[in-house]
This record gives sequence, C-alpha cells and structure tokens, in this order.
Amino acid sequence: MRRASDNVSHTWWSRGIKRAVDLTLSLLGMFVAGPVMLAGIVAMKITSPGPAFFMQVRTGRNSREFQPYKLRTMTAGRSPDPNEIVPLDHPGVTRVGRFLRRFKIDEVPQILNVLNGDMALVGPRPTLPEQTREYDDFKRRRLLARPGLTGLAQVNGNASISWDERINYDVHYVRHHGFLMDLGIALKTILVVFAGEERYARPFAESRYGRAASERAERAGGTPT
Repeated sequence: MRRASDNVSHTWWSRGIKRAVDLTLSLLGMFVAGPVMLAGIVAMKITSPGPAFFMQVRTGRNSREFQPYKLRTMTAGRSPDPNEIVPLDHPGVTRVGRFLRRFKIDEVPQILNVLNGDMALVGPRPTLPEQTREYDDFKRRRLLARPGLTGLAQVNGNASISWDERINYDVHYVRHHGFLMDLGIALKTILVVFAGEERYARPFAESRYGRAASERAERAGGTPT
C-alpha cells in the first residue's frame, strides 16, 4: 500500500529551500511587477464596470481554503462554472481581460499570496472547492503541495488541454518536483507567455514526464505516476 508521504517530493529543494527562494524572489517581484499590476488595474477600471480584483475562494495545500488575488478579466457578476475551461476567446472575457490573461498579468497580484504562505511561485494552480470536493484519491494528491503562480500543467497547455490532463501533470509534479524541474518550469513560463499556451499543449502521456512515468511503471509493474 502506498503511504501518503510517497506521493510528495522529498528532495532538499522541496524540504525548505524552495520556500526561502519563493520569499526572496517574491519580494523582488513586488518592486518589478508593481507598476505592471497598477497599469492593469487602471485599464480594467476604465474599460469595464465592476471591481478591479476578482476574489474567490480556492483550495490550497492540504485542502486549506484561501482567496488568491487576481485582476478581474471577465464581466463583473459572472458566476463561474467549476467544470468550465475558459479560453482567451471566451465571450465572458473582456477586451482588456483578454490581454491581461494572454500575458498572465492578471495573476501578478498572487505574489502577495506567495509572501503570506498560501502559494508558491511554482506548483499546481489553485482550484475551486466545488472541484476539489469531487476529487478521487489520485486527484487529491495535487493538494499535497502549495499551489503556484505557474506550474507543470500551465507550461504544457493549461486551458488548451482537459482538466484530467492538467491533473496528471500536477500529480506528477507534486511527487517528483525539485530544483531543476522548478527552474525549467519558470524558464518555460516565459516562453509560454510570449508564444502562447497552444504551442506547448500536449497530453501527459506524450510528454517527457509521462514517458518517464510509464518507463518507471513498467519496471515496477505498476501504474504511471
């Protein structure tokens, strides 16, 4: 029987250094990204009625609920469907919101969530409690790590792939992440921001992570994780 601790990375990076680096980079990021965030707030307030920020309860590590800070990108007052994938061309996304989403500016305020410990710079994206309450044991593994501003699923398709595929990436990340994986995700995020998510979209099984997981499972006679 697999123990819960077997589902989480135990590298030197994940045991403490990662959090220290998150705090340091987030403090620096506040100075660099502050003007960009302010410009996004002004643009949204001018072009769309409603609040500049979108606040909604999400599920974080160990099922702890919190509210990520996010610039509003959709029409005010809209109730999101927890099973809905929202692409850039979704009719509910405003013109300015489409730009903010395309270049990930709407998620910049979540640096504050990293500073207070609710999030990390890299990790599974936080999702709605309505979704996480329906998780089976496999999907629940993605809640064993702090959610991130960016993650393995985000640089391999994000909204261009299904929820199940994103969860496969997230569960793999939680179990295997380390310094090199986090560094690779951070660097690839820059490429995704400028080139677009669709260019990097691929099913988990076709990714190098999925192939490595399948090889390990074949050697162990089990299921890829």
